[in-house]
Amino acid sequence: MDKESTRRLIKKTFQNSFNKKDFIYFIKNLLNQYDESKVFHLHGCYIPKAFKNFIKIYERVGTYVDPEGKKIDILIVYLKRETTIDRARTAQRNFIARYLKERDEKDAGLIAFVSPQEEDWRFSFVK
Repeated sequence: MDKESTRRLIKKTFQNSFNKKDFIYFIKNLLNQYDESKVFHLHGCYIPKAFKNFIKIYERVGTYVDPEGKKIDILIVYLKRETTIDRARTAQRNFIARYLKERDEKDAGLIAFVSPQEEDWRFSFVK
């Protein structure tokens, strides 16, 4: 991808409301390739009790293994409230830390935290 195409992709992805298709396209260009064979979409009883007030649904769109063998899950986390995107960063980080530990001891996560209206969202790297 040339420099101008890269700029357009970043602008389209991050300066607009969340769009899953655009996010996945960005990730595919960022990482070149990742494993999409074990995707999942979880909600309800699959969300730990400590996080049910913050997290509505989460899904894994893939797993990337870097050249050093470190596993990085790519996640989309849909939040329950608009205010959660800014005010509950500690809860979000703790949710991801627990997820990484319990899911095959992943080394890190690339996560899109998405507010209910999808207008406001944040992209995070969590180790």
